[in-house]
Amino acid sequence: MRLTRYTDYAMRVLLYLGARQERLCSIAEIASAYDISQNHLMKVVSDLVNAGYLVSVRGRAGGIRLARPPAEINIGAIVRHTEDGFDLVDCGSCVIAPACGLTGALAQALRAFMAVLDGYTLENLLNKRLDMAGLFDRSASGGQGADAL
Repeated sequence: MRLTRYTDYAMRVLLYLGARQERLCSIAEIASAYDISQNHLMKVVSDLVNAGYLVSVRGRAGGIRLARPPAEINIGAIVRHTEDGFDLVDCGSCVIAPACGLTGALAQALRAFMAVLDGYTLENLLNKRLDMAGLFDRSASGGQGADAL
């Protein structure tokens, strides 16, 4: 199974904000930290705000932050929200579908995949939050640690 870039970016935003819970962050800052397109992130962030995962504060000192504690953000729910569909193969148009066991096997695999993700929250993924924040800091300073400044 392969998740879309949209889901990847949504998870990156949530992880970044989870590592920076003490302040508002900008989309430009997040895009720079990951070296990804700010335009793509704007769409993802807008969707996450509308879905209630993020809060957006307008104005000069504005930015975005998590709308709820990381322990209340379920990873399986995020993936379901950001992915259009989970059809691993197009069995509906296949002539052998009524007699093929692949459909059932893939459905079982997908249920298992989602069950694992349902067992995780954003908090679980942030178990090394301070280490993650340090990596973002290092990335922002051109790969050099703060002690190299």
